[in-house]
Amino acid sequence: MTQWGFLDRLLHLGAGRRGSDAPLHVAPGLPERDLAALHAAITDLLDRRDDTGRSERAAAIADAWCSLSDEGVVKLARLLVSAFGTDRDAVDDAITGVRTGPDRRAAETALRDALAPASDRLLRAFLALDDGLGFLVARRGELLRLAREDADCAALAHGIARLVAPTFEPGLVEVQRLTWATPAAVLARLIEHEAVHPIASWDDLRDRLDDDRRVYASFHPAMPEQPLAFTTAALTSGMPAEIPPMLDPRAPTSDPASADTVAFYSISACCPGLAGINVGGALIKHAVGTIGRDLPGVTRFVTLSPMPGFRTWLETMLADPDGPTARERELLPAEPERVLARLTDAEWSSDEAVRPGLLALAARYLTTTASGRVIDRVGNFHLANGAAVERVNFAADPSDRGRFRSFGVMVNYRYEPERLSERAAAYATDGTVAMSAAVRDLLGGEPNRPR
Repeated sequence: MTQWGFLDRLLHLGAGRRGSDAPLHVAPGLPERDLAALHAAITDLLDRRDDTGRSERAAAIADAWCSLSDEGVVKLARLLVSAFGTDRDAVDDAITGVRTGPDRRAAETALRDALAPASDRLLRAFLALDDGLGFLVARRGELLRLAREDADCAALAHGIARLVAPTFEPGLVEVQRLTWATPAAVLARLIEHEAVHPIASWDDLRDRLDDDRRVYASFHPAMPEQPLAFTTAALTSGMPAEIPPMLDPRAPTSDPASADTVAFYSISACCPGLAGINVGGALIKHAVGTIGRDLPGVTRFVTLSPMPGFRTWLETMLADPDGPTARERELLPAEPERVLARLTDAEWSSDEAVRPGLLALAARYLTTTASGRVIDRVGNFHLANGAAVERVNFAADPSDRGRFRSFGVMVNYRYEPERLSERAAAYATDGTVAMSAAVRDLLGGEPNRPR
């Protein structure tokens, strides 16, 4: 939201304000009296049969929501879920109509209508406001944070996602290349939200925007100053196997025309309220297409990706007597518990004796599926967008962060433009994990399997 509240902007800073369209002054914690006032305001909005005053009423409610503390938000969520949820009697009647009624199609329509909670109409009224989409995304981020402790917050966050997700389909989102000339407010978001390899300073950011680097961000037309997600990439010769040279500000800038590979080394979301809504897939696909057109010499599109869940998985696997396979045990230089002790030692950096077994276990982790999806969340994102597991890299991230989350192991995923649709469909349909021959060799030639 900008300097003024929704109602101020809608009514031109007070001109024409009257009656029930006046602001709702509520305390942050939403005491009973103020909760009752909000209940009455929402009821008034939903009862209006024409558009007269609807926007003003919605704007007043939105401003009141913005003023709430966490305690107040929880109370509002409970109000919306309980008092403005679905009509259970109407749902039961509609189900009966589907089962026994003479007109199945009409009955199914009635059931869909009955299943939509009354609060959906309030959310749609918010969406119609200027900056309403940004408001709902921000509120959902707030609700998701509180949802860990409150089921009603989770339910309301789900309702917002159901409403806003279609507005973020790939064709409705714009992708732009960011440069040092991009407005500072947008660039500041990159520093704030870089989640994979933190940006230490503006100088660090400038290095990541250099001629041999690329940064692309996705935007929604209704939220033009708020990047939804962004990805950073390096133009390289050959597929990179370690991250430090790509982040080294002292490294010389290479000629983009000499590159044959683009390596995406980070993708970060900027809006917590969009968690679970895929705004990154179109981002990478657009970047691949744009770079391919601009730099014909680039023929290889890969990532150098973290494996954030690998350490936890590996510790569980090595602590389980039945965890490693017979082949993996042969590749380990000692008993699994001793290997785990070596890996967790603060002085361990890159014990070459551990390499064969660690890479084999990493390959299994990256290709193991549960309910048709790989267990690594980063891998799930890339595979769902049509990539293949290309190579597993030992000691690729020696930083404290890299060692903590994956013992330094990283992975290259490969994007081949002509095969993206085919691979994405196979993964979505039956969980098929596309992988290179090198990765299959690490698995001993075995296909991925659930565990």
